[in-house]
Amino acid sequence: MYLDHAATAPVRREVLEAMWPWLTGDFGNPSSAHEVGARAAQGLAAARAVVAGALGCRPAEVVFTSGGTESDNTAVKGIALAAPRGRRVLTLPTEHDAVLASCDHLVRHHGFTVDLLPVGSDGRLDPADLAAALTPDTTLVSVAHANNEIGTVQDIPALAAVAHAVGVPLHSDAVQSAPWLPVGLDVLGADAVSVSGHKLGTPKGIGALAVRRGVPIEPLLHGGGQERGVRSGTEDVAGAVGLARAFELALERRAHAAAVAESARDVLVAGVLDRVPDAVLTGSREHRLPGHASFCLPGTNGETVLLELEQQGILASAGSACAAGSTETSHVLAALGLPEEVARTAVRFTFDEHLGPDGAAAVVDAIAAAVHTVRALAV
Repeated sequence: MYLDHAATAPVRREVLEAMWPWLTGDFGNPSSAHEVGARAAQGLAAARAVVAGALGCRPAEVVFTSGGTESDNTAVKGIALAAPRGRRVLTLPTEHDAVLASCDHLVRHHGFTVDLLPVGSDGRLDPADLAAALTPDTTLVSVAHANNEIGTVQDIPALAAVAHAVGVPLHSDAVQSAPWLPVGLDVLGADAVSVSGHKLGTPKGIGALAVRRGVPIEPLLHGGGQERGVRSGTEDVAGAVGLARAFELALERRAHAAAVAESARDVLVAGVLDRVPDAVLTGSREHRLPGHASFCLPGTNGETVLLELEQQGILASAGSACAAGSTETSHVLAALGLPEEVARTAVRFTFDEHLGPDGAAAVVDAIAAAVHTVRALAV
C-alpha cells in the first residue's frame, strides 16, 4: 500500500503511451529546420497549449522546466533579479527548500533581504500579516499553495490581492496542489505558478512555470534562447507531451478523485486521533489537501513507526523526500511551534483516490498497532 504520493506518484500508463511516439519516430529537436524538427516543434506547441489551459494562462506564458525545483528557482531568482523595484523578498518559514535556498542565494550573492512571515499553528498565513509586512522596497512574495509536509492549503487569491494592492508580484509553488485543486494564474491570481509532472503521473524530470505576461524575469540558464529566452536548452518534447496528458487526466478526474480522497483522509485523521493516545494532527484540518494526513506521535520515533508499518506492507514517510536521511528536524514543524522532541515523531500519509475509506480504516488499524509496539519497546 503506497502512501507517499507527496514524494512521487506512480507513472500513468496513458502518459507513457502519449510520450512514446516522441521518444521514437518523432524524436527530433524542435529547433531544427527540417521536417523531423518541425514535427517535434508542432508536438511541443500542442503540449504547451494544453498545459497553458490547465495553468489558466496563454501558451506564451508557459515555460517548460525539469521539475518543481527548477521552476521555483527560476521564479524566485528570476523575478527578483529582474524586478524594477527593491531588493526584499517575503516568504514563509514553511516553504519548500527550493524556495528557501533560492532566497538564501539572493541574500548571499545579490544583497537581498529576505523576511520570513509568521504562520499560525496550522501553517496558514494571515493576509493581514502579509499586508503589514509589505514595504515600498518589497520585490516579490513567494507562498506555496499547499505544503508538502503538512498538507495545509493557503488562500493564495487573498494573498495575491494584498500583494497586488501595492504593486508586488506573487509566486506560488503549486507542486503539491496541482493534482487536486485548480492552480491557474486566473484562479489563484498569482503572477507565477510552479508545477512538477511527477506528482501528476509523469516520469521524473519535467515541470513547468507559468509566468504572467509583463512580469520581467531574468533567465538562470543561458544558451540557445529556447522557451522564449527564459530557459535555454533543448526542450524535452516527450516530457512536455507527458505533462500535457497528465494534466488532461487530472482535470477529467479531479472532482471525483478529490471527493473520494477527502473521505479517506477524514477516516484516517479521525481514526488516528481517536485510537492513538496523544496523537497530534499537523497542519490545518479545515484547509487541507484531499489526499494528505500527517501526524506527530509523541512517545515514538517517526522513522521507527514507519519501519513497523513497512513490515505490514504500508509505505509512508516522515516528511519531505528531499530531506530524507537528514538528522535535522523538520523546519516546517519547527515553524508551527512544535518542540523538537515532538517533531521527531512525525509521519505523513499521502495517497490518491484508490485508497478509499475502507483502505483508510485498515491503515488506522496498522498505525495504532505500530504505535503500540514502538511505545512498548521504549518502556
